[in-house]
Amino acid sequence: MKLLITGVNGFVGRFLLKGIMEKTDWQVQGFDLYDGDVKEYLDNPRFNMKTGDVFKEQQWLDEQVQKCDVVVPLAGIARPAYYIARPLWTFELDFEQNLRLVRACTKYKKRIIFPSTSEVYGMPTENSRVMKEDESTLTLGPIVKSRWIYSCSKQMMDRVIFAYGQEENLDFTIFRPFNWIGPKLDSFEEAAKHKARSITQFIYDVLYTGKISLVDGGAQMRSFIWVGDGIDALIEIIKNEGGKASGEIFNIGNPENHYTIKEMAMMIVEEMKKYPQFAAKANAVEFVDIKSDKYYGKNYDDMKDRVPSVEKIKNYLGWQAKSTLREAIRMTLDWYEKELSEEGK
Repeated sequence: MKLLITGVNGFVGRFLLKGIMEKTDWQVQGFDLYDGDVKEYLDNPRFNMKTGDVFKEQQWLDEQVQKCDVVVPLAGIARPAYYIARPLWTFELDFEQNLRLVRACTKYKKRIIFPSTSEVYGMPTENSRVMKEDESTLTLGPIVKSRWIYSCSKQMMDRVIFAYGQEENLDFTIFRPFNWIGPKLDSFEEAAKHKARSITQFIYDVLYTGKISLVDGGAQMRSFIWVGDGIDALIEIIKNEGGKASGEIFNIGNPENHYTIKEMAMMIVEEMKKYPQFAAKANAVEFVDIKSDKYYGKNYDDMKDRVPSVEKIKNYLGWQAKSTLREAIRMTLDWYEKELSEEGK
């Protein structure tokens, strides 16, 4: 099997590449703006890499779709700080550019594995507190809250892909990640600008600012999952044994790891105290409550809770997550301990 993976240098992309190289015999054509986080695979004969801008390489991407069996378009905007500040860019990349790949897959009869998002579920209602792929309503916030353009773009893409499957027999699977966490979810450079997501931002704040900002007190609840567990699910989807994943939508999350953002932050600090390299700063860190409009800007909006149903993927593909949140935090901190020690040397 040969795969085209755009956004391969990103968080999910590089972990997916790692899983593919270690657990399969598949070939990968990677594409991204940069290749710094996949350099260890550049000499692997099963991996080819091209750096470039998805907005400028449309002809090349079209040619690669023809040459591959499966397309996994991971290039997109997935950080609240970015899709609040740059909503048009979010729409242009997450919807317009990826739509080109969807149409190419339809034209050349290729399979597409599309990354949707847990954000499409929007605000929980009575029938969607536990979010089910084929049943829950998708209730979004008002237009003036620009964060919802990300959710809306992804939701519209889900509907377009499903329609192509219905009318033109596009072979697709849509997956919805729920709060995947792990090393370098975002960079420390982004964290320095308060643009990183939870685990990266909190680790950075412990080490470099001494203060963890809890947006609206950190009362929001999320279901976190170790990125390695998510990648195992994604590989099963790509394998598609018996065609069970074709034409389906799957949540990939871990409802057992259901915590408030504040509880997660406290757990990170507790675990950092166990590392000699981090202990002093972890013991000295302060928690500071901050209003969301001050942290993100007036166009921010949020949902209070998010819990995935994972019964469908368990029943169809036999997958379920294994790692607790504390284990995921430890594996992440192990990586940072090693990385920062090497930088220090």
